[in-house]
Amino acid sequence: MATPQPKALVAWSSGKDSAWSLHKVREAGELEVVGLLTTITRDFGRVSMHGVREEVLEAQAAATGLPLHKVFIHAGITDDEYCDIMRRSLDEVVAEGVTCVVHGDLYLEGIREWRESKLAEVGLTAQFPLWGRDTAELVGEMIRGGVVARVTCLDPRKIPRDLAGAVVDEDFLAKLPPEIDPCAENGEFHTCVVAGPFFGAPIDVKVGETVEREGFVFTDIELAGPA
Repeated sequence: MATPQPKALVAWSSGKDSAWSLHKVREAGELEVVGLLTTITRDFGRVSMHGVREEVLEAQAAATGLPLHKVFIHAGITDDEYCDIMRRSLDEVVAEGVTCVVHGDLYLEGIREWRESKLAEVGLTAQFPLWGRDTAELVGEMIRGGVVARVTCLDPRKIPRDLAGAVVDEDFLAKLPPEIDPCAENGEFHTCVVAGPFFGAPIDVKVGETVEREGFVFTDIELAGPA
């Protein structure tokens, strides 16, 4: 009898790196991905940091064919409060047989160590399928692989504000300042994926309003309604 594969969740930010991690894990076939795990800021009904609407997130989950585990936090949450809420949520998935959480982190050692430490506290391991990849090569691989990701949030101190809402493609990459990580591992921008090999079908969206809040530029991505 074959040994069952370990059950895993993918930490799903709604953006390109977490989505590509899902793709790579499925491609490797060593884990049984049983769901997505996403943090939502309840005050706004949006994915934390990325600013993606909850209904777009739900459409993404449906397109992956995976259940969505939502972790709700509030604006202005402290680190201790966040850790407490996340721990309770992770305790629930451990009770369901999950043993691993997959992350799309690329090279920031401190973040990786923090994630591994917090997961270990509840008996979970972490996997980082994109870890250590050359980020210029990686984003090129995503684009060639059919990933369509739109910029939903950017730091205008680091990249031009008129890139808000843009599709991450070769033209977009050419407009980035040379010192900027093309995968934005340092938070230069965040994305929302709307198509790629991790989806059964593309998500039909329209680009909404662009606003500036707390020093960041956000572009709203909405589900496209009937024509």
